[in-house]
Amino acid sequence: MLRHLPSVDGLIREIDSPLPVTLVTEVARRAIDEARELLTAGASADARELAATKLSRLELARPQSVVNATGVLLHTNLGRAPLAPAAALAAQRAATGYGNLEFDLATGRRGGRGAYVKDLLCSLTDAEAAAVVGNNAGALLLTLAAIGGTGEVPVSRGELIEIGGSYRLPELMGAGHARMVEVGTTNRTRKSDYQRAVTAETSLLLKVHPSNYRVMGFAEDTPLADLVDVGQTHGVPVAFDIGSGLLDTSVPWLEGPPPAWLKDEPGVRQALATGVDIVTFSGDKLVGGPQAGIIVGSREAVTTMTTHPIARALRIDGPNLAALAVTLELYADGRGREIPFWEMATRSDEELRTRLEILQAAIGGEIRQASSVPGAGSVPGAELPTPVLAVDDVNVDAAWDRLLTASPPIVARRDAGVLIIDLRAVPIEADAAVLVALEAACR
Repeated sequence: MLRHLPSVDGLIREIDSPLPVTLVTEVARRAIDEARELLTAGASADARELAATKLSRLELARPQSVVNATGVLLHTNLGRAPLAPAAALAAQRAATGYGNLEFDLATGRRGGRGAYVKDLLCSLTDAEAAAVVGNNAGALLLTLAAIGGTGEVPVSRGELIEIGGSYRLPELMGAGHARMVEVGTTNRTRKSDYQRAVTAETSLLLKVHPSNYRVMGFAEDTPLADLVDVGQTHGVPVAFDIGSGLLDTSVPWLEGPPPAWLKDEPGVRQALATGVDIVTFSGDKLVGGPQAGIIVGSREAVTTMTTHPIARALRIDGPNLAALAVTLELYADGRGREIPFWEMATRSDEELRTRLEILQAAIGGEIRQASSVPGAGSVPGAELPTPVLAVDDVNVDAAWDRLLTASPPIVARRDAGVLIIDLRAVPIEADAAVLVALEAACR
């Protein structure tokens, strides 16, 4: 059996794969070695089958576009917010050519990175100053390092958040060398708790919006205005990590009143109106732009942060900065609804049902009323009423797996033995691909 093992070169010649030849060579070598070990141990093995399996997994792992039929609009595992076409084009141009990233065309001299974006942010939020880094964890880390320093930072026990990817606030604070002081209890923290916590060593008061959970029932939260009052009384700056990044609770870029599902979400503009020194939030959640950590607040606080040594290590790159600029321009022009997140969130039931009926006519199933969610730790508990197609007369797990290997891959959801197709986050031009994949998966 060992004599029948192919050579590495021979196996490579038999392989038809779009992967780079160096990777195919390594897979072939590993497959032959694994087959040799199995055969020596008395087991059966086929180097060709082993190589095919390994290559198939690698091909599926390559970065590629997928269709998000899960009903989670900002799906962290699928890349969060899709960019507006104009924003994506700006990123492409920045990535494939030269630009004025740190060059002032008016003076012909070196300029500051993101000066235009900072002006947009100040205009949209009424902030004195703004800065942008790579992501919101970086924005909070910079806040703790530059403002908190090695001093004490009181924070409510009910706000010691953990989000996906093992991000834990206490550990981030430790990385920034700030000394965390827990105040209040898990479910109730009052203004007086912060007042008692302030000492001569207090360097920053921190409030964190629990953007991926809600504390319900016998609960009490300290309003931001009260925390600002404590900070001003004791001469201690206050920072608010708002997380999701709703720019304005009035949602002026949408027609009519603000959507009901946003009723408990804090707004950046409204937070700054309380006099808070720093507000940090993500660019790729409710803002609907690229991954970024956005910082707005007082000129003094922002300057302290942007001149800190770690600010350079956390800075945003050129393509993402270009995409963020275009995204913010859409808000500034009153065209925020054109941003994919807001376009998806405001799709009508009528439109979605019409599209689902086409799928239903081809594969069967039942159109039910269900809910989509904002996702990515944004607006916890919020649900967007959404019609979905429920298919239960198939092997759900097998159908789900087949959808993942379609071209393009379709990511649906499974619920209690039912395959659920939610089109709220699916662009209408992808409906034909979804139909083809469903017909093949549900045979």
